[in-house]
Amino acid sequence: MADEPVLVFASFEPLPGKEATVQKILQGMVGPTRQEPGNEIYDLYERKNGPDGKRSFHLFEKYTDTSALEYHRETAHYKNYRATITDHLDAPIGVVVLAAIDAA
Repeated sequence: MADEPVLVFASFEPLPGKEATVQKILQGMVGPTRQEPGNEIYDLYERKNGPDGKRSFHLFEKYTDTSALEYHRETAHYKNYRATITDHLDAPIGVVVLAAIDAA
């Protein structure tokens, strides 16, 4: 049986005053990741009025299979982003990896 598509939902809560930095780091991931073989979707979203009026950022990602996701996690741009973004976050990155049950 072929590997199924993999969806990832990642959430980022910036430290107060670090919103622009977190946004810039995440936006820097969009272009290179969309060029990766096996990446189908890499979309960045913002929640402007979360709890206590805080902003948060969310990535919705789709890869053709687990090998494509593993490839993504080995790229230089991924390793660089992981090495720099955590210093600007108020909480650990929330990552949820999803498998489709009934998706169009």
